[in-house]
Amino acid sequence: MAERAGSRADATPMHVCLILFPGFPMLALSLAREVLRRANACAGHQLLSCHTRTVTGAPVDCADGTSVAPDRSGWSGVQGIDLVLLIANPAPSHFLPLGLRSFLEEATRAGAMLGGVSAGVGILDRLGVLSEPPTEPRCRMQITNLNQHPAGNSSSFTLDRRRLLVPDSFGLAEALIGWIARAHDPGLALKTAASLGLDHVAHPHATAVRDPDLTRMQAIMAAHLDVPRPLPCIAEDLGLSPKQLRNRCRAALGRTPAQVYTEMRLARADALVQSTALPVGAVARAAGFASPSAFTRSYRAHFGQAPQDRRRQRAPPQA
Repeated sequence: MAERAGSRADATPMHVCLILFPGFPMLALSLAREVLRRANACAGHQLLSCHTRTVTGAPVDCADGTSVAPDRSGWSGVQGIDLVLLIANPAPSHFLPLGLRSFLEEATRAGAMLGGVSAGVGILDRLGVLSEPPTEPRCRMQITNLNQHPAGNSSSFTLDRRRLLVPDSFGLAEALIGWIARAHDPGLALKTAASLGLDHVAHPHATAVRDPDLTRMQAIMAAHLDVPRPLPCIAEDLGLSPKQLRNRCRAALGRTPAQVYTEMRLARADALVQSTALPVGAVARAAGFASPSAFTRSYRAHFGQAPQDRRRQRAPPQA
């Protein structure tokens, strides 16, 4: 999916398809609609839209028994969809129609990102559509560990260039804000997060600062942690020269933009080291490092120990 810049009135609209399974959590559907509504309000026009489908093609009951009818039926019409989210309950789903996998594969070929919420993550894995190309086998490694996150940990979700995986419904608002930051505009993501009282989620490893340009700088960095955006491009995004950005960053944060960026990437890496069982190579890629050895050197210099040693010292999960 091509990344889009600027929340201008002429920006390309983006569309989300929500696929509901019987017994799906209503919270997830409500959060998805509310985040998109708030983002449109912040943009000042209809930028984001969504429609629902159900895995049966007919109305399905959510977890509380409320029946929800789909906006569309069947598995045609993938053009114009930017994100497909499967929303399912934790109970195993035995009804997986043949057309669903074809729909997801066609949506991927058309440029859509695939996502899963709650048991939707496991369904994507069962359908075999989470595999990355051999040169970047990230998502399948993350599936098992996503399911190990404690329920209700709303900060645990995985977002990369192809997938948005949310193991718990409570994290969906944060995940969608992260998707907006990455796929469209970090500035709009910041505004949407603020309107929801979630100012921290669009750039969770950022440092609080009064300068709005530096706040936006950190939001751009947070949206591009796995594939770092060149600093001259970030300066251009902000309407500043690299020298102006460096001077303002030093004055406000006491560090250069490069140092701030590296610290944010290492913070993301540390979160993965301590909360997942991902191999060091996968953590390095997720944090935008060229090689595991370069990552380990930077990690040890920053935290005083190697990733494997820090992981061994983490507290065991609560029963």
